[in-house]
Amino acid sequence: MERRNNEYLQDFPILQTKMNGRPIVYLDNGATTQKPEAVIKAVADYCTYCNANPHRGAYELSVKATDIYETARVRTQQFIGAARSEEIIFTKNATEALNLVAYSYGRANIREGDEIVITVSEHHSNIVPWQFVAKARGAVLKYIYIEEDGNLSATDIASKITDKTKIVAVTHVSNVLGLVNDVRAIADRAHAVGAVIIVDGSQSVPHIAVDVQAMDADFFAFSGHKMLSPMGIGVLYGKYDILDAMPPFLFGGDMIEYVGEQETTYAELPAKFEAGTQNVSGASGLIAAIDYLEKVGFDRIEAIEHDLLAYALPKLRELPFVELYGCDSARDNKTGIITFNVKDIHPHDVSTILDSYGVAIRAGHHCAQPLMRYLGQNATCRASFYLYNTHEDVDQFIEALKKVRGVLGYGD
Repeated sequence: MERRNNEYLQDFPILQTKMNGRPIVYLDNGATTQKPEAVIKAVADYCTYCNANPHRGAYELSVKATDIYETARVRTQQFIGAARSEEIIFTKNATEALNLVAYSYGRANIREGDEIVITVSEHHSNIVPWQFVAKARGAVLKYIYIEEDGNLSATDIASKITDKTKIVAVTHVSNVLGLVNDVRAIADRAHAVGAVIIVDGSQSVPHIAVDVQAMDADFFAFSGHKMLSPMGIGVLYGKYDILDAMPPFLFGGDMIEYVGEQETTYAELPAKFEAGTQNVSGASGLIAAIDYLEKVGFDRIEAIEHDLLAYALPKLRELPFVELYGCDSARDNKTGIITFNVKDIHPHDVSTILDSYGVAIRAGHHCAQPLMRYLGQNATCRASFYLYNTHEDVDQFIEALKKVRGVLGYGD
């Protein structure tokens, strides 16, 4: 099938290649996104012309590396609307960022009998750390569940966030349902009872404009690799006064002020949370990714994804063997994620067969087993769109999907 380029497809070298002899239809953007030439060049240029340790040298290469790294911090601050660059902590991914908050803030501030409230829609990275903190500190872990339409239960939000609640952790966008949660409303409820709110923005930052001050998040975490930048660079935003009061998460070089034989004093923010040699090449790619996304604009990104949903969902609903989960129609608060199963076929088999037709999707529990169980499934298939996908991608996906049952010997 000949694929018509959209205005961005040509910027992504990997999408000009083939998979199993066919044009690559990459529909696993919820897991990671492909990288535009500008990001690849930024990383290559750093490694070619500027490879040195930041913050540790007075020579030119080190000064340049420091400038790149700190420029990435300022660009990230601007990108998500933080008040100060010191509120941006670089990590290796969102998982590490959330664990940092759980370990450093949670262990220091949770007491026996306190409550931690999360949602059933969370990725394991925003569940398991809070299970650990709750067990370690004798706290109670409570869940907000979802309504039939996939949105969080307003009744649960009102009733389960109580005067005993100290932490509320919520995903901005579900990696299974693709629905955008009203985190400002949840933040207001959390703050009304004196709790802090931690937002997992991994699935929102690539797809919609984010303003952490407008949503009044106390913490906000995301990964660079889901928003066009390289793997290995992530971000934790935290309100300055909260971060400043927290103990360090890791110990070593660059996070210290003075080390004696028995005692150590720690550096100021943000260095306090950035021990050891940092990922400057990843930071250079993050700058280029932010520049690229801002040039495209989130209004345009949302329009592309909504158009792809509106094109794909009617075609999927025409297939009697396809079961859709969570939200089977395009809505204003939905990003480009479609979760489905093929009747009688395990999702891994569906994914393997689609791969033979050049189509890449995700199959499994999506690191969201509580939500899978709530949906009555052990695993599902997930197709997730991004700005470089096209109607032709959807057509190739649908045509391949029609062949799945036949490949496995079903007669329909």
